Amino acid sequence: MKLSSLCAAVAVLCAAGAVQAAEKVRFGLSWIAEAEHCGFFQAKATGLYDQAGLDVEIVNGGPDRNLPLQIGAGDLQLAMGSSFTTLHMLKSGVPAVTVAAFFQKDPQTLVAHPDQGIKSLADLKGKPIMVARFSQQEYWQFLKRKFGFSDEQLRPYTYSAAPFLVNPLAVQQGYITEDAMLLGKAMPKPPVSLLLADYGYSNYSDTVFGLKSWLDAKPQAVQAFVDATRAGWQQCITGDYTPAMKAILAMNPEHGEPLFHFKMKQIKERGLVDSGDARSRGIGTMTDARWKEFFEVMAGSGVFPADLDYRAAYTLKFVQPAARP
Repeated sequence: MKLSSLCAAVAVLCAAGAVQAAEKVRFGLSWIAEAEHCGFFQAKATGLYDQAGLDVEIVNGGPDRNLPLQIGAGDLQLAMGSSFTTLHMLKSGVPAVTVAAFFQKDPQTLVAHPDQGIKSLADLKGKPIMVARFSQQEYWQFLKRKFGFSDEQLRPYTYSAAPFLVNPLAVQQGYITEDAMLLGKAMPKPPVSLLLADYGYSNYSDTVFGLKSWLDAKPQAVQAFVDATRAGWQQCITGDYTPAMKAILAMNPEHGEPLFHFKMKQIKERGLVDSGDARSRGIGTMTDARWKEFFEVMAGSGVFPADLDYRAAYTLKFVQPAARP
């Protein structure tokens, strides 16, 4: 065999070996693909995961998905959640761990009509507010403990904008990335959106979590996933996010390009990804202090037992400054 042919054959075998060596990771989204998932899709679409030696499949989310159950069953290796996710799993005896947080600010809002004297959370104390059942066990507990809200204020939230739009005194839960566009287009003036994170709500959002056993067995794959996703989010924030947008719209055509651009504008302007500790420690970062603060508020509200070892619900080793791409 000629030397050139031998080299070519070796190259083919090495390439095949590299493909075989790629670590398969099924990553579950917490909701149907949307702009809030930009960094993950950017890393996939631009080959960042491939370059990191990962074969990543992004699995669409939705209301019928139970990500903790899928993680526990091994159907997914990693999934998207929040600070609540692994704390609840830990409470239930499932050893799952959060490894990164790509939203430093939870996008959750309370939304009111303009010209009703609503300028801050203090102005909503005592007023009826439409809140979903699961939210009543999450940020509502923060509002009760920190701002004196009460359960008497709660009204059913039907996931329809109609009750809000027909009543100028109505207040409901919302999302800072879409309130002004989805609600505002049906209103004479933009709605008043109060971002709970700006009032001290310290829940990490767009987190990545997995079973402790898998994380312990595959630390290099976890680090590669976190670093590639960090790079993907960096591109979404400072560069061209078109690859991610195309991939997301292909998975969720109803999202629409105008809404995507609007959401990305909000994500950037509100610092959802790169504010707070992320400015000095890097995208995806977490801190012990913030986890402690969050847990103490929620444990004080009765969401978690006070003796729960909350430190077991997360690890900082994959998001230390030295790990930044």
